[in-house]
Amino acid sequence: MNKLEHIGIAVKNLDKSNELFARLLGVKHYKIEAVESEGVRTSFFNVGGIKIELLEATKPDSAIATFIEKRGEGLHHLAFDVDNAENKMAELNAAGFKVLTEKPFPGADNKLVAFIHPKTANGVLTEICQERKA
Repeated sequence: MNKLEHIGIAVKNLDKSNELFARLLGVKHYKIEAVESEGVRTSFFNVGGIKIELLEATKPDSAIATFIEKRGEGLHHLAFDVDNAENKMAELNAAGFKVLTEKPFPGADNKLVAFIHPKTANGVLTEICQERKA
C-alpha cells in the first residue's frame, strides 16, 4: 500500500457535519459527491495532504445507514492508495483477509475501491482505492 489516502467518517447530516468539521479542521470541504450505487453522499476535506471523507446515507438500507444505526456516527474506515486494486485484492485474499467483493467498483473521488472485512483486520473496515484512469 502506498499511503493513507483518506479517513472515512459516517455522519447523520452532511450539511451540519460539513459546518462542524470546517470549524474543527480550519478548512472548508472542497467537494460534495453522491455515489448512488452505494446510497451515500460524501464530502471531502484536505488536511495536511490527507483527506477526510464524510459519508451520509441517502438510502435507509445503505451500509452507512446500517453502520450509524448499529454504532452511531464516527470513524467508519481507513482507506489506502494502491497502484492496482485487483492485484492488491488477490494479495490480501491470499494473506487471509476477507475482501468483500470479487472486483473493485467505482467509488467517490474518481476511485476504484474494495473493502476488507473488519473481522479479519482487528475490527477496522479497510478500503483500498486506486485512481481511475480516464
